[in-house]
Amino acid sequence: MKTIDKLTLTENRPDETARDVEMTYSDSGRIMIRLISPALNHFQGDEPYLEFPEGLHLLFYDSALRVQSELTANYGINWENKKMMEVKDDVVIVNHTTQETLNTEQVIWDQRTKKIYSEVFVKRTTPDGVLYGKGFDADESLRSWKLRNVSGEFIYEEEPTEDDGVQ
Repeated sequence: MKTIDKLTLTENRPDETARDVEMTYSDSGRIMIRLISPALNHFQGDEPYLEFPEGLHLLFYDSALRVQSELTANYGINWENKKMMEVKDDVVIVNHTTQETLNTEQVIWDQRTKKIYSEVFVKRTTPDGVLYGKGFDADESLRSWKLRNVSGEFIYEEEPTEDDGVQ
C-alpha cells in the first residue's frame, strides 16, 4: 500500500498554469491595480494561492487611470484566503508622482488592511538624496511611505536668518 501511495501522490504541482497573464483589480467599478506576469501557477486546496515564479509587474492607478506607481519583483505569491501577497528578489517600487524609487528584497501587501510593508533593508531614492532603512510601511496606492530605522544623506538648504546678517 505504501508503494501505491508513493506512486499516486503528486508533488506540489499547480492545479492550473497560465502564460503571459494580465489581471485587473478593481473597487466599485474603478480600476485600481493591473498585474502583469509571464507565468502564473494556481494551487488549490485548504490554503489556495497564486504563484508568479517568473516575476510580476504591478501598476497602481489613480482615479483618472494614470499610473501613479509601479512595483516589479522576480517572484511573487498571493495567498487567496489570507488576502496577502509577498513579492521578493529584486523588488523595485517607483512612485511617479514624487519621483521616488524604493529598492528592497521583500515586500508584503496586506490586501485586507490595504497596507504594504517590509521588515528588511530598504533603499529609498528621492530627487533630494538617498535614504536607507530597515523596513518600511506604505498605503496600498504607494502614495504615502514611512521608512523605519533611517540613515543616509539628504540635501537641504537652510533659510537665512537675521543672525546671518542678511537684510
